[in-house]
Amino acid sequence: MQNMGAGDCPFVFNTDPATFKVGDSVSYRVTGSLEGFPFAGVLVEVHAEHVVLTSDPDDAASRMRATRESRPLVREEDVC
Repeated sequence: MQNMGAGDCPFVFNTDPATFKVGDSVSYRVTGSLEGFPFAGVLVEVHAEHVVLTSDPDDAASRMRATRESRPLVREEDVC
């Protein structure tokens, strides 16, 4: 990939949970054995206490509930 390690990120993430809206790209985390790895997703639902995101907008079955915080947290058992 171009610019790997150069500090450039090909994604623009919304990290302000107060302004989350459907369609926003977010960086999210996963608990358990995937802890520490960064993931990118798109918000498909935004609720007062949680969000629903997907890593594949074309796959309706790929929906994960996550916390509503700057980098949403998905439980490992909820990963699709």
